[in-house]
Amino acid sequence: MATLLVQHALVLATFDSQRREISDGGLFVRDNVIEQIGATHELAQTADKIINARDMVILPGLVNTHHHLYQTLTRAVPKAQNAVLFDWLKTLYPIWANLTPDAVYTSALVGLAELLLSGCTTAADHLYLVPNGSSHDDEIRAAAELGIRFHPTRGSMSLGESQGGLPPDRVVQDHETILRDSRRVIETFHDAKPYSMCRVGLAPCSPFSVTPELMLESARLARAYNVRLHTHLAETMDEEDFCIARFGKRPVEYAESLEWLGDDVWFAHSVWVNDSEIARYAQTGTGVAHCPSSNMLLASGIAPIRKMMNAGVKVGLGVDGSASNDASHMLHEPRQAMLLARVGGDVEAMSARDALELATVGGAKVLGRDDIGSLEIGKAADFIGINLNRLNYAGSHDPLAAILFCETPRVDISVINGRVVVQDGNLLKLDLPPVVERHNKIAREMVG
Repeated sequence: MATLLVQHALVLATFDSQRREISDGGLFVRDNVIEQIGATHELAQTADKIINARDMVILPGLVNTHHHLYQTLTRAVPKAQNAVLFDWLKTLYPIWANLTPDAVYTSALVGLAELLLSGCTTAADHLYLVPNGSSHDDEIRAAAELGIRFHPTRGSMSLGESQGGLPPDRVVQDHETILRDSRRVIETFHDAKPYSMCRVGLAPCSPFSVTPELMLESARLARAYNVRLHTHLAETMDEEDFCIARFGKRPVEYAESLEWLGDDVWFAHSVWVNDSEIARYAQTGTGVAHCPSSNMLLASGIAPIRKMMNAGVKVGLGVDGSASNDASHMLHEPRQAMLLARVGGDVEAMSARDALELATVGGAKVLGRDDIGSLEIGKAADFIGINLNRLNYAGSHDPLAAILFCETPRVDISVINGRVVVQDGNLLKLDLPPVVERHNKIAREMVG
């Protein structure tokens, strides 16, 4: 079995239960699992591959709990730059209707490459429209090629404009088609074993694009297969108004009425939730994907994340779609979460370490994983390294906090499941220039 040794890290931040930060730290990996961790002199001194991490901060790989990879094709669309969510969606739905299998595959390569270079080692994605023969298989293939740990969710929309929903009818599917393909994706790709590289979830898109019947049937189908559930919820006041007008309930109450609370459920955003709803999340083990950049760009509001954390809600971070961010830069999100939490006037609302905890062990909990998110013996060998001996960090005194307080353009190394995927700041498994060229051509053709 292959072995890997990391030595002499400036600091190794474990994010274990003691939140240990080890000076001159390192770890020893056998195959894909961490076997030793501690100060360099305490570890094995030989291995098949040795990484000298001098001047580096080593920390767990970051976990992205919400994304729409296909949206890398529609970044900075002029008519969508200054729009709130509903208007933004109405602008982009007709463009997304032009997606093809190659568009889904290529956009996934681009989005996942950006995530990898910015420290993400596990990514969840929410693909909720699959027109023109495209499918979830296309993005799953891209993830496998890049070597990222992937949580694709079989998204869906079934409530078109003619039925009072937001999306145009041509991008929705009927219930039978959605449920049949949901079974196919789970049976073909879901791997529940420890250290799995692909776990599937079911993800009807939102209360304003999916019927109550499909929400309920999807929840029951997911539980029959023991996979997780994901959707957008309580993102904007427009959504709240829609739910009250159509269903007579606020979004969280509506979700609960359809069996959509529980420790196998996580919601994207949850900006507009009150104290009793936060308590309900905590009581049921329901998780939240906090997407600070997207919430700010669309003027959706500031999610009460500190309240959620204090209440014991599972919270992770998500970059959200690359058309509402418009980046897939994972290290930006904990920084944005930290800064946004302080906007209300409490400078202690979120520390750098709090934010990095959301991005690592917090995200792992949201996705239901106990084998990633921290650097501990027996956990998967998913970690990143950032060299602080560069201009960006000159004069910084707290290496771990500097990652967020200062600018981090990309990571220097990334190891996933014991395999090096980023080295010296470059991807090892993808020649980026031709992919970017093809991606830009597809994007121009889609937008017209």
